[in-house]
Amino acid sequence: MASDSRERMVRSAAYLFRERGYSGTGFRDVIAHSGAPRGSIYHHFPGGKVQLAQEAVRYAGEFLDAGIRAAVEGGDPTAAVDAFIGWWRSVLIRSEFRAGCPVVAVTVESHDEAPQLAEAAAAVFTRWEDTLATGLGNAGVPDERAARLARLIVAAVEGATILCRAHRDVRPLDDVVAELKELTRAAVPDR
Repeated sequence: MASDSRERMVRSAAYLFRERGYSGTGFRDVIAHSGAPRGSIYHHFPGGKVQLAQEAVRYAGEFLDAGIRAAVEGGDPTAAVDAFIGWWRSVLIRSEFRAGCPVVAVTVESHDEAPQLAEAAAAVFTRWEDTLATGLGNAGVPDERAARLARLIVAAVEGATILCRAHRDVRPLDDVVAELKELTRAAVPDR
């Protein structure tokens, strides 16, 4: 039961960071959203908001990475692009363009007092890049090119998500998807 409460708080923090950012989300918000008992937050997160944010970033990273991994296992690297982007497209539309990436939300705010937040975000981005690069490599793309292309995919999708929120339209994401799929197809050698 206590573990369930903890998991709900982590999921709620990730959800709230998507819409409000790190600074705009307080413990009260997380408690209200998760339905967890008031006193439980400091029990589960003795490191305070920084610890909660680190775990929320990791949770969000693992969630999306699982979808990318599943798509990559099919052997079609463009499917991995679709998986990465399809989830963001759905989030943007369902939230009426209020929600973005919780990892980006934590990253873009200055945290001189908590450098571990940037480290947690960097680890997530690296994990996504590694998963995409592995899929590209398995499809025959040389390792160095696969790593660069994977980083481009992550950077382009995150940037497109921000543009979608600003324009309240999915066209920037759709345009980025089309170009990334062309690049990905071109990078895979003929078999």
